[in-house]
Amino acid sequence: MISLQVEKNLRLEEYISILNSSGLGKRRPMHDPDHLKRMIQGSNLLVTAREEGELIGFLRGLSDYCYRCFIADLAVAKDFQRKGVGREILKFTRSLAPEARLFLFAAEDAEPFYQKLGFKPHEHCYQLKPEEQLR
Repeated sequence: MISLQVEKNLRLEEYISILNSSGLGKRRPMHDPDHLKRMIQGSNLLVTAREEGELIGFLRGLSDYCYRCFIADLAVAKDFQRKGVGREILKFTRSLAPEARLFLFAAEDAEPFYQKLGFKPHEHCYQLKPEEQLR
C-alpha cells in the first residue's frame, strides 16, 4: 500500500535516488550534492509517496498554503510511473492548500500529463537565469 505524507526532513540520498530513478535528475544539478541539499532545505513543502517505507514519489515545493503553491519537483520512480502515483501526490498536495493556485514548470515530455490533469499554461510566466543580469 502506498502512503502519502508531508515530511519535514528528507535524506539527501533519498532525494538523489528518486531524481535518478524518475529521470528528473537529467534536469537537476546532480554533480553538486551541496546544491541539492540546499534545494531540499530551502523548500517548505516536501510530500512523499512511500511503499513499505521505500520512497517511490516526491513533490518539493514552496507554499503559503492559502494563495500560491509553487511546485519545484514532482518525481515518480520509473517502475511506478503511469500508475496514478503522480496524480495522487498532486491531489494530496492540493488537499493541504485547497484555496491555493498550483504553479509548476513542466518538462516538455511531461506536458501531456499535466494537461490531462487540468493544468493550463500561464501566459504571464517569466524567468531570469542565474547567469543573466537584472537590468
